[in-house]
Amino acid sequence: MSDETRAELIRLLPRLRRFALGLTGNPEDADDLVQAACERALNRLHQWRPGTRLDSWMFRIVQTTRIDEIRRTKRRGHAADPSEIEAAADPGAHRVGEGKMMLSQVTEALERLPPEQRAVLTLVGVEQYSYKEAADLLEIPIGTVMSRLARARLRLHELLGDSADGRLAGGR
Repeated sequence: MSDETRAELIRLLPRLRRFALGLTGNPEDADDLVQAACERALNRLHQWRPGTRLDSWMFRIVQTTRIDEIRRTKRRGHAADPSEIEAAADPGAHRVGEGKMMLSQVTEALERLPPEQRAVLTLVGVEQYSYKEAADLLEIPIGTVMSRLARARLRLHELLGDSADGRLAGGR
């Protein structure tokens, strides 16, 4: 691995962690996911083509690693700890009870979305990728991104009801 590639991978870590946090809803699980994805990437570095987007390749590895974890968990079974959901909340939100409650509701609602919708919503809503960039990263058609994003927003609005106050309805 070249020094340039190594430096680019290190610069990607905060973005990969945000993406993983959006997929897992838990800081510890997000860190574990990023670590597993980086290990997988390093073991398969020969599959990455220099000159192509390293971020696209890494986001895809994070996503497939998460899907693999979900499949393993379904086979073994795992109960979510409500305190883990609260731990994912913004540490500064504790000052405003209403903000903390809303963040907790949004986090719980995000956990109820299918993984493919959560991934698109995280890339577009959190990482602020365009629809085209998200489509490229996930290797799906742009129409699929738009469809998944629309369904994710609609489902979040349904789950949050009036508490969403229309804030999730906006688009790009």
